[in-house]
Amino acid sequence: MTDLDDRFDQALQDVQSLGERPDNEVLLKLYALYKQATEGDVQGEKPGFFDFVGSAKYEAWLQVKGVDANEAKQRYIDLVAQLHG
Repeated sequence: MTDLDDRFDQALQDVQSLGERPDNEVLLKLYALYKQATEGDVQGEKPGFFDFVGSAKYEAWLQVKGVDANEAKQRYIDLVAQLHG
């Protein structure tokens, strides 16, 4: 494991201990960066119109399409650090 992987794993743990729940926009950013870091570009078809949560997640992940896995990990780490303030 690299230092980046270690810091990413730590950020995954740190996000669980936030003082308060982030708003939905931040949660979607965290989700998208996690998916991009671990799975790469968004795959599959966009969920149906009435699947609001699935559609929001898909759209958020689509926003980071093309971002390198290491860059996505770093962005995730940075975002969690901001949330911990």
